[in-house]
Amino acid sequence: MTKQPNFVMIVTDQHCADWLSCAGHPVVKTPHIDRLAARGVRFTQFHTASPVCMPNRASMFTGRYPSVHGLKYNGCALPYDARTFVEQLRDNGYQTAAIGKSHLQPFTGIDMSARWASQGLPAEDAWKTGFEGMDLECPRHYQPGEHFEFPTPYYGFEHIDMVTGHGDTAGGHYFQWFTQQTSDWQVLRDPQHQAQHSYTCPQAKRTLVPEELYTTSYIKQQTVQWLSTQTAEDTPFFLFVSFPDPHHPFNPPGRYWDLYAPEQFSVDRPVSEFGSVVPPLAFAHQRLASGGQTETPQEAFAASTRHCQEAMALSAGMLAMIDDAVGTILDTLTEQGLDDNTVVVFTADHGDYMGDGQLLLKGPWMRDSIHRVPFIWADCQPTEQRHQGTTDLLGSAVDLAPTILHRAGVTPYFGLQGRNLLEDIQSGDARSQLLIEFNDNVPRLGFKRAARSRTLLTAQWRLTLYAGEGWGELYAHETDPGHQHNLWDDSAYQEIKAVLIEALATEVTLTMDESPRARMRA
Repeated sequence: MTKQPNFVMIVTDQHCADWLSCAGHPVVKTPHIDRLAARGVRFTQFHTASPVCMPNRASMFTGRYPSVHGLKYNGCALPYDARTFVEQLRDNGYQTAAIGKSHLQPFTGIDMSARWASQGLPAEDAWKTGFEGMDLECPRHYQPGEHFEFPTPYYGFEHIDMVTGHGDTAGGHYFQWFTQQTSDWQVLRDPQHQAQHSYTCPQAKRTLVPEELYTTSYIKQQTVQWLSTQTAEDTPFFLFVSFPDPHHPFNPPGRYWDLYAPEQFSVDRPVSEFGSVVPPLAFAHQRLASGGQTETPQEAFAASTRHCQEAMALSAGMLAMIDDAVGTILDTLTEQGLDDNTVVVFTADHGDYMGDGQLLLKGPWMRDSIHRVPFIWADCQPTEQRHQGTTDLLGSAVDLAPTILHRAGVTPYFGLQGRNLLEDIQSGDARSQLLIEFNDNVPRLGFKRAARSRTLLTAQWRLTLYAGEGWGELYAHETDPGHQHNLWDDSAYQEIKAVLIEALATEVTLTMDESPRARMRA
């Protein structure tokens, strides 16, 4: 009997699909991630189920859309009774471990109840599950001193090494470890202290934290340590390795700060080249012109060309550090004799506008830059049986669960909404259209209310319907690859718009939760 494969799933945070040298980026170099692409298959059209951290991570693990699994927007938690593919693997003999950022529960500890009360919203929710016990990623558990013994299994994970937050003030087990490495930890993490630099981009910070104490190094170290306990004779494992970078703040440590220069980068889609400026893009640039500020550091904002270039250079430095860590992890698999039976998956939870329309970060304006992400499947099958090269088949975060379960030889659970991508590649009979959800919890970027949108992608078109906003978006990929000329109100495209809206309605209808199945005749 052939041994079941191991899996190492590597996830970056806020990483655009084309920000890899194997994806053709003219400046960014990622030689170690490219090694994966060379031995596997890279999807050029892999998309999030929702371009937001928590909802999409929950979709990765459940194989279900946010409207179904319950974690619809940031600040909620994935219900404990949600089934994950990790749990399915564990129940079928796999060792399971997560190192780095999970973000299936809130990690700020900031209570929003007063805000909702001030808006006259009811105190109680329609769901009776409450929030009790769903704060395991919050700061109160990770004080300096004794290591927090994380209760497991956690959504199927038996081993947890938690990293929460971003940048040089990240928390979780990483923070507890950090405080034990140096007596100067408070100074190194102080937001008011940084090394001298000439950058003026918002959230650019030259951190005092040295490379060896930064989150990327910690995750690499813990991953290598965990892998060193595995041997080819052990039971199969699923290891989730999740880096909080290159998510803002823009603070690559040490030599990675100077690895790239702003002048190397260009803003390919400046706002001046948009044929029509949709309301959120107009709002962001009006706020920039008036000197206005975002309400929180997480909200997308318009920036000058120079500031976009600075953000790009620093993000590239953060990504270079991740790439080096990926190289070490791949080398460790080889040294442990595990590489010939380990499938390595590389992806991201969502993207970043990263200069698209001269915006930075992510938000409710739906763009390819935030919902299309890297996806590489590097199998361990013999070369002649392995899928290699690139594919433009449509893939989604909801496809990870059924694809991994299939490859593991584990029976999937009922209610999965994704597809087995390996079967799609083999048959060439993939989906013809793809749904992307977006739900916000507060109004941003000039939206009248907390945004609700649904996007339909096909090989030729992208249509986005924004609920209650009185406008929408329609783009033709072939003639307008940058999606800069909105055809929503163009009289020549009303027929195709109607066809796509009907197709979108079908997709939304089909996202109904089929689980649980009827157990008895009524």
